[in-house]
Amino acid sequence: MKIRSVDATWLRVPIPEARQHTSDFGRMRSFDTVLVRIETEGGLVGHGEAKAGVGNLGDGRALVALIGDELGEQLIGQDARRIAGHWEEMYNGSRAHFAIERGHVFPALGRRGLTISAISGIDIALWDILGQSLGVPVWQLLGGKCRDSLAAYASGGWAPAEGIGEQLAGYIETGGFGAVKMRVGSADGDALTSARRVAAARKYLGEDVGIMADAHGTFDCAEAKRFCRLVTDYNLAWFEEPVTADDIPGCAEVRASTDIPIAAGESIFTRFDYRDLALARAVDIFQPDLAICGGITEAMRIAALAASQQIRLAPHMWGGAIMFAAGLQICATAPAAFIVEYSLGHNPLMHDLVAETFPIEDGRIVIPDRPGLGLTIDGDFVRAHAVS
Repeated sequence: MKIRSVDATWLRVPIPEARQHTSDFGRMRSFDTVLVRIETEGGLVGHGEAKAGVGNLGDGRALVALIGDELGEQLIGQDARRIAGHWEEMYNGSRAHFAIERGHVFPALGRRGLTISAISGIDIALWDILGQSLGVPVWQLLGGKCRDSLAAYASGGWAPAEGIGEQLAGYIETGGFGAVKMRVGSADGDALTSARRVAAARKYLGEDVGIMADAHGTFDCAEAKRFCRLVTDYNLAWFEEPVTADDIPGCAEVRASTDIPIAAGESIFTRFDYRDLALARAVDIFQPDLAICGGITEAMRIAALAASQQIRLAPHMWGGAIMFAAGLQICATAPAAFIVEYSLGHNPLMHDLVAETFPIEDGRIVIPDRPGLGLTIDGDFVRAHAVS
């Protein structure tokens, strides 16, 4: 089980103009991610995913270098099954021996940002290898399932007020979803316009469909509180990233001003950031992105923190098939998990990168039981979309 190679590939998949959408991140002209491939000397291959941007936009060159030339080099010849040790060594750098001996972290400078994204991709791939080597899904290695399936919500919702209801209704028809998420925030211009779009969505969909609103952190605290007041009567399931991830006190202030559940976490790193959210009483729902937050190893720690604080868990799963599959492993085993995000934007990395599908039936997704992450990578797709 010694590691023979660690490789990273930046994938950039163009989106046809007719299927592009525009949000506060800009025009979505491509889907980008960094594919991690780890091979053992015995021939087992595991895959992971690391992201340079939450919305799958971004330049992957720095991540490729971090994974292939720096962190990956440390793993060559090491036992692939020693996942916890590898995580600590990548995180703590040259002082990892102190951290392990003394029982507390001595992190390197890159304790946030792209370094943690790189660790995430490597970590996911190592769990994939371990599951395959034992012939069991990753969730079995994490303690077994709490549930066989989870509710899923459709994620999209960029249309203006006059079209948002029809757009969201189309998502429901696609998979029988019982809940949908729409985008609000700076792209609307002001809180009032965002609130009018929510009102239009609720009027079109009726009272039985759950609606989430995601501001991508683009409101300031005052705007976010005003938005909450304006949508009080529309029974939002949650309000996501009301303010920037750097403004934890502002997020706590928003939460204290409303009874709408507040969700956040897709833009932060490691259990330490989530600890700060919990201590500030800033959120009701944690949303770790496994291709950003530290991978499966760190997501389990975040899930345990969520359970200890009575905070629910709904991972951010907007990305490629690998991070989606990794998120499902966490949702299978974490008691605090309760719902799965399912991207309805045009996303070839979700649907064309792997041979497997993730079917939604009656608004629910069944937890797969294939070994490892249970994915078969399409080599032709990778070669076609690799950025040299």
